[in-house]
Amino acid sequence: MARTVKILGLKSLNRKLTKLPQAAEAAIRKAMATGADEIVALMKSLVAVDSGALKASIGWTWGDKPKGSVSIATVKSKDGSLRITIFAGNDKIWYARLVEFGAPKHIAGGLFKGLKHPGAPAQPFFFVSFRALRRRTKSRITRAITKSARQAVADGSNS
Repeated sequence: MARTVKILGLKSLNRKLTKLPQAAEAAIRKAMATGADEIVALMKSLVAVDSGALKASIGWTWGDKPKGSVSIATVKSKDGSLRITIFAGNDKIWYARLVEFGAPKHIAGGLFKGLKHPGAPAQPFFFVSFRALRRRTKSRITRAITKSARQAVADGSNS
């Protein structure tokens, strides 16, 4: 003999579950932006400044990096819907990687063919910033997911 089971609060639970994806995405987006802002600020504080053009070129964006820039990291959600890119340089400020990694002694080609370049020491600003704040940013995103789930449940309990 089959027994009928009635689940109390099923409609309320379904409403909560429906709200969760939007709440989580908004919280994750905010946490990712905050982390990117912190990483960019640290990068700008560490970069070697000559004309200030490289420092001014450091930033972040949702999606792909600007043309000619170097990407420090592209962080995306598992489904690929949220993707943030932290970058330095652009098509006019092409030397970001040379500042970060340095340049070996070499004989130039192209416009300055034959010129003996003495090399340049690395002046890291890019990856050190990312490594320094990566764990904090990841934790912030995890907390945002947890908080949004709790908030969705709490908001739905009043219905």
